[in-house]
Amino acid sequence: MSETYGMPVSMLLLILYILLDVNYFIRCAFTVLTLRLFQSKHSVLDTTTIYGICTPQDVDIFLRHMNNARFLRELNFASVHYYMLTNLYDLVRERGGTIVQGATSLRYRRFISIFQPYKIQTKLIWWDERAIYLEQQFVTLTDGFVNAIALSKHRFTECNVFELLEAFPEVTFRPDLPKELMHWLESIEESSQKLNPDNFVYA
Repeated sequence: MSETYGMPVSMLLLILYILLDVNYFIRCAFTVLTLRLFQSKHSVLDTTTIYGICTPQDVDIFLRHMNNARFLRELNFASVHYYMLTNLYDLVRERGGTIVQGATSLRYRRFISIFQPYKIQTKLIWWDERAIYLEQQFVTLTDGFVNAIALSKHRFTECNVFELLEAFPEVTFRPDLPKELMHWLESIEESSQKLNPDNFVYA
């Protein structure tokens, strides 16, 4: 049928694209489907890799390279890929918890040009009682250059992270807190204190 309840399919699709980020949901479904069908499970300590290419939908107003917002969008897909591939997401859900993005720090080093292929490598680098911390790198496939690097804090609700990671036998100890992550966490704490109404100082 070319119409749905009296509305042309083309009009319905147009409305969906106006009201929803349809490509986002398609990409999420594609990411989950391909890893379930074609990729083997990874250790929670492994570096996971997801591939992408800078398309015309990703570029800035000059149509030359990926815009800043798209980097963060791609990090989201890479994080979903990591959680699904390591079964960490399933374990959190089994315990009645959820995962919340708490903070992200992204440092750009070089543009990713239009039609340039790249990969995002995601690795767990540290954790505390309430959150895990991921390091994610954008690496262009043509030269292996790290174009951008991100640190992100993923907070778990209704779960103790130490107890959660006990389900993974490969996790025998917690690594030392990386220096750059330590400084970043200190800056987050400073920001929290600054925004705390109890600490507000009137001029």
